[in-house]
Amino acid sequence: MKQFKTESKRMLDLMINSIYTNREIFLRELLSNSSDAIDKLYYKSLTEGLSGFTRDDFAINISVDEQARTLTVSDNGIGMTKDELENNLGTIAKSGSHDFKENKTGENADIDIIGQFGVGFYSAFMVAKKVEVLSKAFGAKETYLWSSCGTEGYTVESAEKDAVGTTITLYLKDDEGEESFGEFLREYKIRELVKKYSDYIRYPIKMLVTTYEYDDVECDCQGECTNEEHHHHTPKQVKKEQTLNSMTPVWRKTKAELSDGEQEKFYKEEFYDPQDPLKVIATSAEGAVDYKALLFIPKTIPYNYYTKTYEKGLKLYTAGVMITDKCADLLPDYFNFVKGVVDSEVTLNISRETVQHNRQLKAIAASLEKKIKKELASMLENDRETYTEFFDNFGLSLKYGIYTSWGANKDVLLDLIVFKSAKTGKYVSLKEYADALSVGQKAIYYACGKSVEAIKAQPKVDCAIEKGFDVLCLTEEVDEFCLKLLAKYNDLEFKSVESEDFTDGQVAPEIDKAVSDKILEILKGKIVEVKLSQSLKNHPVSLTSKGDLTIEMEKVLSKIPSGQGAVAEKVLEINANHKVYNKLIETVSTNEQTFESLVKVLYGQARLICGLEIDDVTELTDTIFELIG
Repeated sequence: MKQFKTESKRMLDLMINSIYTNREIFLRELLSNSSDAIDKLYYKSLTEGLSGFTRDDFAINISVDEQARTLTVSDNGIGMTKDELENNLGTIAKSGSHDFKENKTGENADIDIIGQFGVGFYSAFMVAKKVEVLSKAFGAKETYLWSSCGTEGYTVESAEKDAVGTTITLYLKDDEGEESFGEFLREYKIRELVKKYSDYIRYPIKMLVTTYEYDDVECDCQGECTNEEHHHHTPKQVKKEQTLNSMTPVWRKTKAELSDGEQEKFYKEEFYDPQDPLKVIATSAEGAVDYKALLFIPKTIPYNYYTKTYEKGLKLYTAGVMITDKCADLLPDYFNFVKGVVDSEVTLNISRETVQHNRQLKAIAASLEKKIKKELASMLENDRETYTEFFDNFGLSLKYGIYTSWGANKDVLLDLIVFKSAKTGKYVSLKEYADALSVGQKAIYYACGKSVEAIKAQPKVDCAIEKGFDVLCLTEEVDEFCLKLLAKYNDLEFKSVESEDFTDGQVAPEIDKAVSDKILEILKGKIVEVKLSQSLKNHPVSLTSKGDLTIEMEKVLSKIPSGQGAVAEKVLEINANHKVYNKLIETVSTNEQTFESLVKVLYGQARLICGLEIDDVTELTDTIFELIG
């Protein structure tokens, strides 16, 4: 028994119990090692001019023995000598693949080898009580068997093996309580793990699997007879060799290699969506950073998209092996709706379960961000119907991208934001709004409300449209906060219609002082000012605000515990040309009760128009009935 060439017991305990968080990773690691071994032999054949080697000659085989509780992974790669078994398996964290990568030269130096740290093999001890490695190196006559039960050490002995390559046999641990190591002997589980982690290893991963054949009793019905006396179907189990992996990922195929609907089929199967994606984005880069990516924008909102359980991220592959199911660092939050895969030889952490945070990953993320923005901008300009469908589903994420970053991301998102037009009811971008300004218009006008219809019914919106100005309809809670952070689009300020009098230079007269004083007394603490307006058309009253905090902001903040003290400074505007103003003048000094009732009704109406709740609905209705009576 030989000891490992490091502080073996402590080190191997760390490898098994701390570095890996998911024990099913062991199969990925063993298959990756087999793939590396084949790569080395194939590379050797290319660089040394060896004949008789093609990619089709290589394969990885998996077999199980349920009675013996063994799982075996074998390959016909380059194999290992006795010294290499000692160095690569007897020295923890010694990586032959890493050395191979460092020494590759020439035109074939781009052959991918995933192994770097030399610890992946030891993940086998998470599920196995004993591991045997039988290996015959290319060009060698001798075969050696490496065997270990874990931290106590290992043995290396002479053995017999006909073909070049390596066979790794795992003797699985006994099942204890909820720990079921026997699941890794089940066909379905092995299929699942190969599909999940190793589907795109470039060599076939083969296994004998159970299939069913039927013995049919012949009759002259030619297979159409339903009479059981004539036509019997007796199932019989048969073991047949099958290739478990796809080998060639769809994102590495050229347009000529792709079949119709292949990318869409991949999306639906990989991301469990019954519908085709709204948009497919295939992209790649070479140079400072190399990667291939296949991205998808879903057609519908995922069921948990606007919940805390939703996780953003792209699947990350290296050399055909899935490293992580959701690499969040590849997408900014405002593009979190994008699904897809990225394939790149990035730097991994020691367990190869996660990616190290480095400049390479940031460079890929920056490149993907630009590509996604470009595709969305093209959709907005050239396929408005599809963009409308997209924005209805995911536009809120783009707006939050501006708001939550305090405007830092506006250069990326500004031209992707659209709002409904009060004039047309259709989406309009800020650029389109600015390009269509009416003569003399010096601002981008907006109004807030629950719907486009509710906004169009607002007195000042009605007046603005009559004057030829369009109004952006802000129907989401984040909308006004978003525009406040933007402040301007080019040189145009964003202005709420609340703050504007849309008149032809006609100045509203001063409100009667007695009326003003009495209204402020009755509505003390509820409004800060009362004035006359010339831009309410046939509407008697409107409630606006002054200062930075608008009425819409107050409504949003009132729903948040920390923002319930935020109250807009409200201004009661009365139509100078409406008969209700004359009624106020008439009753202010002659009928105090009627005057007070009128003021309360006007204030209640103004709150309803701008979407605010009524403090006391019963009091308001009683007051209305008193006036009617």
